[in-house]
Amino acid sequence: MTPTLTHVADFLVEVGAPIAVGETAQGLRRVVPIVGGVIQGVRLNGTILNAGADYQVIGPDGFTRLEARYVARLDDGSMLYIENSGVRFGPPAVMARMTRGEPVDPAEVYFRTTPRFETAAPPHQWLTRPLFIASGARHPDRVALSVFEVG
Repeated sequence: MTPTLTHVADFLVEVGAPIAVGETAQGLRRVVPIVGGVIQGVRLNGTILNAGADYQVIGPDGFTRLEARYVARLDDGSMLYIENSGVRFGPPAVMARMTRGEPVDPAEVYFRTTPRFETAAPPHQWLTRPLFIASGARHPDRVALSVFEVG
């Protein structure tokens, strides 16, 4: 069977200035603070809290491995823990501009993640079982993600 995708929500994740750990054996290691944001959609709405970060490793060609962990408060007061792993890549010149914090056209960058959710709230347990995939766009001060449930 061919999987289907059902749009869950759009996440607008506000980020702070990257903290460069430095060049490691795996690549440039940096930590990007997650400082706020919003979740808006038919099935999910809330506020992203100033509680988390995106842990990145950027290779010499710009290929980036992402591991974000953060928290949201949903509109009904429920808390949601989010782990979002993914990859980002494109032409090396475009990726170099992105790493420097310059604006880039999202159409030039492949940016996909697999969000996973944890919550203690019974009405939102539906988030804890299926697979999800997101398509992203990185801007200098924010990340925009469109999150889909894989059916």
